[in-house]
Amino acid sequence: MPAIVTVDKSPSAEEFPFVWGKIVEQLREAMSEDTFTRWFNGVELAALSDTDATICVPSHIYQLWIESNYLDLLRASFLFVLGRERKIHFAFVASSGTVDGVSLAPPARRKAEPVDEEEQEQEKPARATSYGFNPRNTFEAFVVGATNQYAHAACLAVATQPGKTYNPLFLHGGVGLGKTHLMQAIGQHIHAKKKNAKVLYITSEQFTNDFIDAIQNNTLVKFRRRYRQADVMLIDDVQFLAGKERSQEEFFHTFNSLFDGHKQIVLSSDRPPSEFANLEARLVSRFDWGLTAELQPPDIEMRIAILRKKAQAMEIQLNKETFDYIAERVRGNVRRLEGALNRVASYASLNGTQPSIEKIEHLLKDILLEEARRAVTMEQIQKRVAEHFDVRLADMTSKRRPANIAFPRQIAMYLAREMTKGSLSEIGDAFGGRDHGTVLHAHRLVKERMKQEEKVRQTVGFLEAQLHR
Repeated sequence: MPAIVTVDKSPSAEEFPFVWGKIVEQLREAMSEDTFTRWFNGVELAALSDTDATICVPSHIYQLWIESNYLDLLRASFLFVLGRERKIHFAFVASSGTVDGVSLAPPARRKAEPVDEEEQEQEKPARATSYGFNPRNTFEAFVVGATNQYAHAACLAVATQPGKTYNPLFLHGGVGLGKTHLMQAIGQHIHAKKKNAKVLYITSEQFTNDFIDAIQNNTLVKFRRRYRQADVMLIDDVQFLAGKERSQEEFFHTFNSLFDGHKQIVLSSDRPPSEFANLEARLVSRFDWGLTAELQPPDIEMRIAILRKKAQAMEIQLNKETFDYIAERVRGNVRRLEGALNRVASYASLNGTQPSIEKIEHLLKDILLEEARRAVTMEQIQKRVAEHFDVRLADMTSKRRPANIAFPRQIAMYLAREMTKGSLSEIGDAFGGRDHGTVLHAHRLVKERMKQEEKVRQTVGFLEAQLHR
């Protein structure tokens, strides 16, 4: 085993080749030579500090693959060689021979300063990054469909006229459905229009930690000035305030101060305010003062649209069968959908060929396994719908057709087509031997009523969320 290189300060630029050489030794030991050659032969160390390391990669595809498969190994290698873990950043080689201003000439002339890959990717959002925003999370990059168009419209209205419409705006939905994307899109839109606006984007955990630090360091006045003088406050994952009494008390007064000053407040959570536990009633009531908008799991048309847009942004050409296969098999959330696309796109880019369905199955085997574990059965759907509408489970398969039974049964058939792999005939059989035309009619009817009636849309979304748990 190579010796550990323990340093009390960041290595100088002259030491980069030695440090990277030791890290390479660690990487070679942990993987096959073919794997190392494919993914790390063209990679080098571009910058290094006491806390950060910038890795120069040939393209965005390399970054995606290394982040998805070897990031933990890379961190462990830095820890072993340098005695301290580094935060890993990625950058690309520019035609000028520099990466974000870091020279890739001989190592002695490099600057050992951390470089953020996001800053080099887009010049405009660099300022927004200081607010904690991901430059990719814009309204233009958000794919709008039937399951999120209401939330998207509300967010766009808030971004256009902050503090005047829908205040507060409360977004809720499952993991990976776009809540954070929309919140950051609001912040970046406002910042682009009003450069002097004080836009504050935080998580509830960060709010709590800042509050605790302020108490310990006797800096409550500074803390309150920072939070209560914001023009726009975007707070993510507000459900984590539950059970933290003093943080809730402080947030309550912060909320009131901003609201009374006509400042925009946007909140997000994995559940609606009515389902919070261990959260003060006075806070819950304030969350309901404005507008509540839900984001639901994307339907198959929307999943395909997301995949196509992401592939276009990555400049990767994939065939229709690939998009259809991924969209049909990966239903959990947008984040997992994008992860699946990254793997397939990386393979296609590096091999210069369209992957077969068998190859895609191999590339996505762990994701598909997780999706299978979360698979919903028609029996589960029937039971959940019957409980929600207070009808008998037997009514899901009976021939009775009163409105209080027929429409819940149609919703159950709609959910069965959206959430299971059953064919129209199989779904019809599960609902008392109905033909495929009846199932298709039920699906179209419910889909149309969801577009026209907010109550139906919320009911179906709630049932989907319950079934995904």
